[in-house]
Amino acid sequence: MSKIAMITGGTGGIGLATAKELGQAGYEIIINGIHEDQAKAALEELKALNIKAECFLFDVTDEEAVIEGFKKISAKYEKLDVLVNNAGGLGGRSRFEDMETSFYRKVMALNLDSAFFNTRAAIPMLKKGEKASIVNFTSIAGWNSGGPGAGVYGTAKAAVTTLTRALAKDLAEYGIRVNAVSPGTIDTAFHQQIKETNIDVFNSWKNNILLKRLGEASEVASVIGFLVSEKASFITGEIVQINGGQDFL
Repeated sequence: MSKIAMITGGTGGIGLATAKELGQAGYEIIINGIHEDQAKAALEELKALNIKAECFLFDVTDEEAVIEGFKKISAKYEKLDVLVNNAGGLGGRSRFEDMETSFYRKVMALNLDSAFFNTRAAIPMLKKGEKASIVNFTSIAGWNSGGPGAGVYGTAKAAVTTLTRALAKDLAEYGIRVNAVSPGTIDTAFHQQIKETNIDVFNSWKNNILLKRLGEASEVASVIGFLVSEKASFITGEIVQINGGQDFL
């Protein structure tokens, strides 16, 4: 039976790169997203690489939508071997003094609630998996608290770090490993707005990275590929920094 990997937010960026990485490693892929056009394009890219893949569209911040989504997934798939909680985002910027509660809730939901809702729903399927594992996404912002206006994003990602370690403890008895990746500045659509509106600022970010370049989505995906593999069979509860030395400067 094929190994099954699910990647939330898998229709683009690091999520899609991860789908390609795991698909080429022999996994059958389930991606999640919210936009049908992006999902269609992502599936076409995966198909071109001879990767068997399917997309389930639902909002990972909506508890009921996640529950219903996993009902559909479990009706078709008997198990999951890998869950990658990639979905997340900055959600905008706001200083705490002026922050509306709705903005706070939105950013926390996108980055923390989504990981909790999807993991909780996936655990019964992961228990049926073969040496199953979960990979969460925290961020360098979870360590340095983020730039101006990104404090609540950093707060949410710091919470994902603790969630990862708590889940590792909680699921060890089932042989399910739980780790996280913590990307620095990766050249994806996440930074597209600043790239288009202020290229000088975008390029200046390289000066804050020890290796003097931005990371690529594939460089994060390859670490995830390692973490879910047999080569990482004795690793759980760890957070892997992928930032080119950005946290050193």
